[in-house]
Amino acid sequence: MLLTTRGRYAVTAMVDITAHQQSGPVSLNQIADNQNLSLSYLEQLFAQLRQAGLVIGLRGPGGGYKLARPAESITVAQVVHAVNENVDATQCGGMKNCSGGQRCLTHGLWDRLSKQLYEFLDDISLDELVRWPSVIEVIERQELMMNKAVSNQRVALEI
Repeated sequence: MLLTTRGRYAVTAMVDITAHQQSGPVSLNQIADNQNLSLSYLEQLFAQLRQAGLVIGLRGPGGGYKLARPAESITVAQVVHAVNENVDATQCGGMKNCSGGQRCLTHGLWDRLSKQLYEFLDDISLDELVRWPSVIEVIERQELMMNKAVSNQRVALEI
């Protein structure tokens, strides 16, 4: 079982939208800058998130993305699933053919772990995650850095 960057980045981007959408749609450029992620990679992920009905894209000036549903109704597991990530710890992908076409000795252990991991991720909504103290701390730090960058740009323009 390995949650790849695909799933991690998708969750990170969705948390970023959740944290900032009160100001309007969030652009992929903003997310890429805030989270130090590749814009082209985000474009691929957001095509899948849009197809899964988790985000809505708005075009034009001031456009970007917003959540398609309330943050409390979108779970981390739904985000991970939307980008085709599988949280399966079994060697066989749950097919029970891990040992010469048969179920291996420890299949039940890894299957239970997979189910618990899924339940854990499915029990955390974006709304809940964005209120975790550690997440709030990072959001505040990123906003402070962004405000400093904007302030520095204004000073540079005035000179």
